[in-house]
Amino acid sequence: MTVEQSVLAALDASGVPYDVVPCDPALADTAAFCEHYGYPPEESANTIVVASKREPKRYVACVVLATTRLDVNGTVKRRLDAGKVSFASAEETAELTGMQLGGVSALALPSDLPLWVDAEVMKRERIILGGGSRSMKIHVAPEVFSKLPSVEVVDGLAQPVPMT
Repeated sequence: MTVEQSVLAALDASGVPYDVVPCDPALADTAAFCEHYGYPPEESANTIVVASKREPKRYVACVVLATTRLDVNGTVKRRLDAGKVSFASAEETAELTGMQLGGVSALALPSDLPLWVDAEVMKRERIILGGGSRSMKIHVAPEVFSKLPSVEVVDGLAQPVPMT
């Protein structure tokens, strides 16, 4: 089963209605996707894998709105109880999830990878998520997260991006 098939299977099992949005892989990064396909950035949610620095490494996947910034050195570091944390590299992310950056989906993660969802994501009516590859996005209600294993909704996981 491909990662995209796993994402669709997880969606079907959730019972939450969704739309598949085909995407040109060259436009998969959030800003380019939103601009080209006409989705507002405040509806776009990114799945970001974070790693502790010290061994044994621990990982967590975090879902935050594109209009916010993951609080890596605050909330994430405290919750992971790690001295130092950083974004997982593209290679680590691919090894852990089977997905490339720009297509990482919270919907088909390994069962042993915790998933933290910023509380602000849950306030949206619908969100755009990665579909497991750079060629597919998913438009779905955030209630889908309540149907997945290992999910925790976290207040303050992300901070608003200051307006320039």
